[in-house]
Amino acid sequence: MSQIAVENKMQLGQLLLARGVVTAEQIEKALAEQKEKGHRKLLGELLVEMGYCTENQIASALAEAYGVPYAQVGPKICDTKAIEILPREFLEEYIVLPLFKVHDVLTVAVSEPTNVFLIDEIERISGCKVQIVCSTSKDIKATLQTYLPAANVFVIDDIIDDEGLKDFTLIENITQDISDLEEVAGQSPVVKLVNYLLYNAVRENASDIHIEPDDKKLRVRYRVDGMLYEKMCPPHQMHSAIVSRIKIMAELDIAQRRLPQDGGIHVLVEGRPIDLRVSVMPGNFGEKVVIRIIDMQKFFFSLESLGFTYENLRLFREVIQYPNGIVLVTGPTGSGKNTTLYAALVELNSDEVNICTVEDPVECNIEGINQFQVNEGAGFEFSTALRSLLRQDPDIIMVGEIRDEPTANIAVQAALTGHLVLSTLHTNDAPGAITRLLDLGVAPYLVSASLIAVLAQRLVRKICPNCKTEYEPPTSIKKIVEETDGEALKFYRGVGCKKCRNTGYAGRIAVHELFVPNDEIMEMINERHSLKKLRAKGLENGMVSLQLDGIEKVKAGIISIEEVLRTAQTEI
Repeated sequence: MSQIAVENKMQLGQLLLARGVVTAEQIEKALAEQKEKGHRKLLGELLVEMGYCTENQIASALAEAYGVPYAQVGPKICDTKAIEILPREFLEEYIVLPLFKVHDVLTVAVSEPTNVFLIDEIERISGCKVQIVCSTSKDIKATLQTYLPAANVFVIDDIIDDEGLKDFTLIENITQDISDLEEVAGQSPVVKLVNYLLYNAVRENASDIHIEPDDKKLRVRYRVDGMLYEKMCPPHQMHSAIVSRIKIMAELDIAQRRLPQDGGIHVLVEGRPIDLRVSVMPGNFGEKVVIRIIDMQKFFFSLESLGFTYENLRLFREVIQYPNGIVLVTGPTGSGKNTTLYAALVELNSDEVNICTVEDPVECNIEGINQFQVNEGAGFEFSTALRSLLRQDPDIIMVGEIRDEPTANIAVQAALTGHLVLSTLHTNDAPGAITRLLDLGVAPYLVSASLIAVLAQRLVRKICPNCKTEYEPPTSIKKIVEETDGEALKFYRGVGCKKCRNTGYAGRIAVHELFVPNDEIMEMINERHSLKKLRAKGLENGMVSLQLDGIEKVKAGIISIEEVLRTAQTEI
């Protein structure tokens, strides 16, 4: 708008000529280009595009034409508190940059000093008198990008307390031959930021850290109690250095940015070892990093601590004592299946038995148990490892996951030849494991002969004890509970507090569904009965569904009914 007004008076060219920025010949060439090709571009834009002058020179001339100051803005001349006066969306949409506020006068950098409507709107929103300075939109955008990613000012030294990181130690091999990118990544702010993210994630009991670049934004999210929440948004320009720092720590190739990479980091936090599993994946706007946090102190190696009801715990302990057969744990990713298997192995571990595991990867080292990690790149897959493992004279075998037909068939054969096999599957409920094995090509008579039990589970967030309160849920939810359980309940939920980050939840507990086939169900498996019939028969024989198990924990005031309905939508 400003250039149009100036050019109508033929002032811009005259100002540039008077300043010696351009020549009359250059102006004539730009006007000829504009006329010949029917450009809708303004004269100033064409002069910049043709290389006759810079955006800063144009902005300076415009400022002189309208009697306002010109400033080449940057992060160092901004008062961070002034930026927070105007909404983020407004700053980005209209490309304005608050510089500082003195008493009730707000000084703002704009690229269109003639836009009186914009100036009036700034005065209305801020409640201040507005003093404008003229700057280029490029400089304003670059400065905004430094401050806006977190929706407020991001100052690394303000969020990181070196004293708080004194108990954080990285166990790493320092590479001597470093490239320029490595040098950037090794600078203090980046190192401090990455260490802070890792240290704070462990303190907040996060299971994963997500570092996600967008077109103009970089955000860091933590997964706590199964839910993701945004922790911070560092400056977008730091993305490459942050990723490179993590790659150096995980001993990955920092020059490789087009292929996925996986690695590991070992750190000590407050004296205890923490394993970090790093996954780097190229995306549209750069590499996304996900760091899985494996805190050995958080693993519950006791079946009593996993949320079993008395009857389910008694029955599960009974089935894992069988000398041979298959016990499966099912559920979606992140439902605690491996933790349950580890707890079972710890209970079974003794000097009299040889326990071997095949995992991808080994999540936790257990003393006295032989653990092997598959390496698909080298051809050491689950089926290959399991076949070789049978020659290691095992009594109990744990297979991380049954993914394919060869692994399923070898696991069944191992169970039929005198071994107890523990493994996991991805199914929605416990009886679904039977149809999954049949789909993988295992013969029905082999499934019925080898399967001892299937445990389905989900992890459900527990109510925060600090802000737990009784409440009255909607009638629709009460009706579901009454139809399911037939008893009146007291309902509780967390209202949110500082200790639970205002979520109302703190920690998680498992809900279970234990399916133990009897002779009648085995016959149904042989006859390939439908999943619906198998489930109905299991419920008839006393199997407690995931939802009913959850409602028992609602009665005890441990979890909320909304969490049960969110995670355990199964047939009763």
